[in-house]
Amino acid sequence: MKALMIEATERGVFHDIDEPSPASGEVLLSVRHVGLCGSDLATFVGLNPLVSLPRIPGHEIGAEIVAVGAEVPPDYAPGRRVIVVPYTACGHCPSCRQGRVNACRSNKTLGVQQNGGLAERLALPWQKLILNDTLAARHLALVEPLSVGFHAAARGHVAAGDRVAVLGCGMIGVGAVAGAAARGADVIAVDISESKSAVAQRYGARSFIDAGREDVAARIAQLTSGDGVDVVIEAVGTPQTFTQAIELVSFSGRVVYIGYSKTPVTYDTKFFNLKELDIFGSRNATSEDFHAVIAHLEKLRHSPDDLISKVFPFAEAEQALPYWARERATTLKIVIER
Repeated sequence: MKALMIEATERGVFHDIDEPSPASGEVLLSVRHVGLCGSDLATFVGLNPLVSLPRIPGHEIGAEIVAVGAEVPPDYAPGRRVIVVPYTACGHCPSCRQGRVNACRSNKTLGVQQNGGLAERLALPWQKLILNDTLAARHLALVEPLSVGFHAAARGHVAAGDRVAVLGCGMIGVGAVAGAAARGADVIAVDISESKSAVAQRYGARSFIDAGREDVAARIAQLTSGDGVDVVIEAVGTPQTFTQAIELVSFSGRVVYIGYSKTPVTYDTKFFNLKELDIFGSRNATSEDFHAVIAHLEKLRHSPDDLISKVFPFAEAEQALPYWARERATTLKIVIER
């Protein structure tokens, strides 16, 4: 079968690999849609330290069951459509013992620490699949990245009436916007691209700040009567936005970091203490986050096609990552369709 493999920096090509067969407890999937993530792009351009090459990318996966192994529940029948939960959990590390399996010390995400879903077939444990025949097939691949944003809102204990600033309106940032708005927050979206404004506001932002043209701190001070926001969710991953989050948050506020900076970050740490901040990391997503996003998309009043910038047929998947590398400013989500 065919699979796209990133062989080296800026080189992704199709390979013929063996088709998997489902072991006991596993399901064989026909991969229908794969969303490309920023981590896939980082792997392609040589900036993902978590990846060794060669690697098959792709962890945002919508698929159809084609066969099952022994010991699989009868609901997981051929023809059913599924969303893939792409993380692993060891079950015995400190995170797993606390029930926070999304932050497993030994996690191996598909497409990152192990080969991913940009292939014709994939065999996975049935427990890593969420059955869904209600969302459009293409939209199944949107659930995982939105779930990461929903998880960040949960990590920040966002509640009704909170003022929340989301820095970065890529796909995960839009998920954070939607997740915070779903909890009743007043959301301010911030991005350097004015083109992200309409999408951010459709998914729940009441205000949008163009960081390329406006003074973000001054605008947030204006919107909050000088107090700052209750929660900042950082979804960019640069030293500038890491420190900006501390500046924008109110006294006794909360900061959630989804992205991680590829270079060291220098803080004036007095604000940690003077503001008595709660600072949270946010990693991956939980099953509850996936189901929250599914419910959100199922009741959405418009089609989430507006989150998809471009669709490539599987046969043209070699072109997708080079395209994104060229068109970063205008690309929110690329989906490979088979």
